[in-house]
Amino acid sequence: MSTSERYLELSQLTKSYPSPTGATVIVENFNLQMRAGEFVSLIGHSGCGKSTVLSMVAGLNPVSSGGVILAGKEVVGPGTDRGVVFQSPSLLPWMTALQNVQLGVDQTRSNRPIAERREAAIHHLRLVGLGESIHKYPRELSQGMRQRVGLARAFALSPRLLLLDEPFGMLDSLTRYELQGVLVDVCLKENTTALMVTHDVDEALLLSDRVVMMTNGPNAKVGDILDVPFDRPRYRDELLDHRDYYRLREYLVGFLEGQARGHESGCSTKSQSEVEAMTTVVA
Repeated sequence: MSTSERYLELSQLTKSYPSPTGATVIVENFNLQMRAGEFVSLIGHSGCGKSTVLSMVAGLNPVSSGGVILAGKEVVGPGTDRGVVFQSPSLLPWMTALQNVQLGVDQTRSNRPIAERREAAIHHLRLVGLGESIHKYPRELSQGMRQRVGLARAFALSPRLLLLDEPFGMLDSLTRYELQGVLVDVCLKENTTALMVTHDVDEALLLSDRVVMMTNGPNAKVGDILDVPFDRPRYRDELLDHRDYYRLREYLVGFLEGQARGHESGCSTKSQSEVEAMTTVVA
């Protein structure tokens, strides 16, 4: 398998914390390989360890055992090769949108002329639809606009991997839909490899090439993986009208309901071949 086919490798990834009764294992033997340019979502119930996996990949949470390899290099801590977007963008309030984005660009391209760094920041703010608001401060921006700045800041790093932890979870539905479209467009333009945590089944199907379903914690692991067969670019209205969409959605919801009932197999007793048999790739 080529390096591009195993661009990101999570091998036997485990996270545990000490407790009075012994180690509490949150995530255990989590295995996943991602291709370069692939978009993968992690989905599961609250507390199953999705964000724990993401934080270990980001290098923000030390790995208890196992490892993370990105582009052939082991991840041992935070780095600018990974851009992270959280629910709240945590912008510096005394800086404009442009200055917030350029701060990261200055750190990663310190050897480049300042005019070039500024233009890179402006370019990415334009990509997310903020070309007219680059000089506004966070207090002057809506929640959705602030999240656009967060996306621009992450993309401007030209990261090897984009990590998204429920990036639209705090937004209203209309803003959420709009920013999902922005994310899809920019990921395609930048050929970005992305790993996203979400609770939203519809969001996972819209954005992802594959959806990784996690079992309930503790000792959470990969329960099932669903290949999403729809071609790109995807548009929400067309996707919702496709005859296979709701069967795939039912499959994901069925897995989650099975986990809620305490049966680890849940809907995952269906094999991937059975799912493929009941779907048709969009022409």
